[in-house]
Amino acid sequence: MRLHTMIWVLLASSALLGCAHRNAGAPVVTAGAPPSSATASPASPLGSPFAEPRSGSGLAGLPLMIDRTDLRIGTTVQFRHIPNAAELHDLERLPGLARVVLSFESWPAEYAPLQVLNQSPEGVEVVAVLPGWPPSRAAVDAWNYLQVRLRVIVIVPGPPPSVDMITNLNEMRGLERVIAQMDDPSRQGFERLQRPLSFRKLIE
Repeated sequence: MRLHTMIWVLLASSALLGCAHRNAGAPVVTAGAPPSSATASPASPLGSPFAEPRSGSGLAGLPLMIDRTDLRIGTTVQFRHIPNAAELHDLERLPGLARVVLSFESWPAEYAPLQVLNQSPEGVEVVAVLPGWPPSRAAVDAWNYLQVRLRVIVIVPGPPPSVDMITNLNEMRGLERVIAQMDDPSRQGFERLQRPLSFRKLIE
């Protein structure tokens, strides 16, 4: 009986030593620690859909402007500021440049800062996304002075505070659409708008 017990002890010890030998070269991964770069699977060129958003990439609210009738393999460049002449000139090096999208935190108050957009590459479409109702008629007219292919999308927080706001937008040459961000979409207050009206509801 004693010999039988000793044999089982020796067999168990050998098995444990074999496991330890096989795992000796494997990296130790503690709970919660990311795997080492040597063993991590290569990153997908498209990125992981579960990855944390990169800093400064909060552009989800600014979708790319896609025209179903445009069959070009076009390149869209997006600015969060009014580009200067040098930046516009550099765009000519991009293959298939189709449009420049400008997203603003507020309406430019006058034409002067927008004038540089007249130096956009020939044939390129300029798309401006403007937030809120225009602060003045001058802010609306500033866009009318531009000599470029222009599309303007205005995102408003609700019905206009006055009929004059609608009148001003109706006089905006490049205005393509008004998007009203409202919890309860309603056309009330927009009856005189002479452009397409869409609604958006944000759920956080």
